[in-house]
Amino acid sequence: MVLALLLALPASSLAATQERPDDSLRAHLTKAISESDSFEDRFAAEVWLLDMSNRLKSRVPNDAERLNLLKNIHYEASKADLAPELVLAVINVESNFNPWAISSAGAQGLMQIMPFWLKEIPEAGDNLFDMRTNLRFGCTILKHYLDREKGDFTRALARYNGSLGKTWYPNLVFTALRKRWYKAR
Repeated sequence: MVLALLLALPASSLAATQERPDDSLRAHLTKAISESDSFEDRFAAEVWLLDMSNRLKSRVPNDAERLNLLKNIHYEASKADLAPELVLAVINVESNFNPWAISSAGAQGLMQIMPFWLKEIPEAGDNLFDMRTNLRFGCTILKHYLDREKGDFTRALARYNGSLGKTWYPNLVFTALRKRWYKAR
């Protein structure tokens, strides 16, 4: 049964999980798994974190930083009832995983949050370059737009980007999701 499932996966999904972790990654992974409360169990945490860690390594080379980021993405996405892979795709498109990114419009951090949101929810934090604050705002805003658009991901993503009525931004996110972050279940 497991072999049949593995054979049905796209080659890109298999390639991401083939590399064996070195001692440094293994130590950081063990720590991340033990601190991950957004996963259904320890096995799910290990599989997801190792798979996504291998996919993200070229953009975030430091093992500890990468696993901490992934653990927080999974936590905030799950808390907002979003697929963590969708959040990874949004971050991929928005900032390419640069936590210090600033757009020409002034959006900040991983998920490119506009600073006016800090005035809307002042008790939530005051630093959009703080990973957890940025992820919490981004996931909450995206979920709000998804609910507002009654589950229409294209419209929700366009709202998130400020391009409602256009499909170029949602298409970028969908492409990143399909090519890099999709996890067969």
